[in-house]
Amino acid sequence: MTDTQGQKTEVVQQYKPQHQPQHQPQHHQHPPTTWKTYFTFSTDHKVIGIQYIVTAFLFFLIGGVLAMIIRGELMTPDSDLVDRTVYNSMFTMHGTLMLFMWTFPILAGLANYLVPLQIGAKDMAFPRLNALAFWMVPVFGIVLMASFFIPGGSAQAGWWSYPPVSTQNPTGNLVNGELLWLVAVALSGVSSILGAVNIVTTIFRMRAPGMGFFKMPAYVWTVLSAQMIQLFGLPALTAGAVMLLFDLTVGTSFFDPAKGGDPVLYQHFFWFYSHPAVYVIILPIFGIFSEIFPVYSRKPLFGYKVVAISSLIITGLSAVVWIHHMYASGTAGWMRMLFMFSTMLISVPTGIKVFAWLGTIWGGKLRLDTPMLFALGGLVMFVFAGITGIMLSSVPIDIHVNNTYFVVGHFHYVIFGAVVMGIYAAIYHWFPKMTGRMYYEGLGKLHFWLTFIGANLNFFPMHPLGLQGMPRRVASYDPQYLGWNVVASIGAFILGMSTLPFLLNMISSWIDGKKASDNPWNAIGLEWLVSSPPPVENFEEQLPIVLEEPYGYGKLKPEDLVANASELN
Repeated sequence: MTDTQGQKTEVVQQYKPQHQPQHQPQHHQHPPTTWKTYFTFSTDHKVIGIQYIVTAFLFFLIGGVLAMIIRGELMTPDSDLVDRTVYNSMFTMHGTLMLFMWTFPILAGLANYLVPLQIGAKDMAFPRLNALAFWMVPVFGIVLMASFFIPGGSAQAGWWSYPPVSTQNPTGNLVNGELLWLVAVALSGVSSILGAVNIVTTIFRMRAPGMGFFKMPAYVWTVLSAQMIQLFGLPALTAGAVMLLFDLTVGTSFFDPAKGGDPVLYQHFFWFYSHPAVYVIILPIFGIFSEIFPVYSRKPLFGYKVVAISSLIITGLSAVVWIHHMYASGTAGWMRMLFMFSTMLISVPTGIKVFAWLGTIWGGKLRLDTPMLFALGGLVMFVFAGITGIMLSSVPIDIHVNNTYFVVGHFHYVIFGAVVMGIYAAIYHWFPKMTGRMYYEGLGKLHFWLTFIGANLNFFPMHPLGLQGMPRRVASYDPQYLGWNVVASIGAFILGMSTLPFLLNMISSWIDGKKASDNPWNAIGLEWLVSSPPPVENFEEQLPIVLEEPYGYGKLKPEDLVANASELN
């Protein structure tokens, strides 16, 4: 690094009047070390982040058990394991749990933990609001699970809850499963909006001195882009859920065609958010890939600025793709063509990221540790999901496979193949920072291979099944589909078993794992310059002043990226 002192002087002159930190005595505030802390109303973003992650994983396990029961039913053509009504409730609850209680909360947890550290902030902008947003999660989680156990009236309309099925009340009871389901989804929307306001404000207002937007890590860019989607899209879903709740309880007719309502209007409310929600989920995973590939390839992120801008382009285009879920809902021909084009267009900024990751990996000194394996596996499965996604954006193909298992296979390659694999990569990568302990590499690699093999065996057979015409959401089917269903069910059972080494690894490592250094991966980023685990206020004495690019692998040492303000006076 040349002319370092000159760069330091320039940075201080530029930022000192506005951002000069006040000198305070350094207090060594150690993070909580007991399990009881995670059951308190803490305002520490790191505690809240771990609360999100652990809570989400508990619901992930419940959703996984439901998935294995569903696949157990589909091992044979006849409906012979559970009652059809129970089956409908199970796939409704499986989808709802995996989206509203697993992916959104755990991604919120990772963002809570990492964003302040990566931008040099001491906490989130609104710590109490942050805590409130988390504590709403177990509340609406309990409400959601209660909806499953209402006798004779559990929610059975799928995670999309289309009317008129969702407005039916066969028991006549005021409190029924669908009502509780809608209340839970509405509360989930409120929690996510609160979290989005907090994260966006934190990124815009609390970056360390010298950290311009193009010095932020790619992960922060993707979280910002995802939360902007939450702010403009989530109110539509929340409003649709509340309107449907009114139809079900107080006799309004927003979506009841018998009273002049329009059930297709609900589909617009739902998909206006719920397709962009895919990008809310996948964008942070793109950021995780962008953080992990440079570390384990020992190369800078290829095309960093283009990768960052592509996240914002995805955010903009995500607002004009929702109709491709409604090709079979009486959509006009001109609208089908328009949204087919916009859906295909969004593959361009997504493809830019894929090529950037390949450019980062190419010629690198690859280290195939567990985080890298999960990131590579997630990339492979995402590319396959992208190919089938482009197929589904085409009107003729989508009409042909509408409501078949082809759509289910594509969706699970995105949500599990890319998203869950990316989440696992992130947990392993930042586990030493969060806990101060190293995980067991052997168990981590066993977890990867069971997950990768199980996921592909589970979800790939759904594509030929869908092309052959097998409908989704059925408990019984024509015997001609038996072979692929057996393969898919075996894959589901392997996938369920894959969580066992993960749980063993996380629990045993956290309790008695080898102590981790502050930067076990020799990675670049502000989070790796603080202790493992970090102190309560992250940067105890004062904020760092950022001097260089976020991905200087091969050019800089981690400590060359920042300077302490006290050293610059």
